[in-house]
Amino acid sequence: MRANALAFLDEHGAEAHRLGWTAEQLFGVHPEHGFLRVEYAGALMVNDSKVVGVEPNRIVFDRFSGYRTKPGQTWGPPVWEFAAKGR
Repeated sequence: MRANALAFLDEHGAEAHRLGWTAEQLFGVHPEHGFLRVEYAGALMVNDSKVVGVEPNRIVFDRFSGYRTKPGQTWGPPVWEFAAKGR
C-alpha cells in the first residue's frame, strides 16, 4: 500500500490536487482503529492496487474505483496523523 501511495503521488498527485482531492479523501483512516474500519478510509487506504487514473470524483485502479462521493462517507485523518499518535 505504501509503495502504491508513493507512486500515486509521483504519477497523479498534481492532478489529484488540481481536482480538489484532500489528504483525508486519499489517505484517511479511522481515528481510533486505523485500517480496521474501512468506512473511514481514503481511496488509497483500502487496497494495494496501482492507480491508473484520477477523475473529479473517483480514483481509478486497475480493477475497480475509489469514490469520494459515497453517501454518508466520513473521512478519517490522514494515516500519518494516526501514526504520529502512536496507535
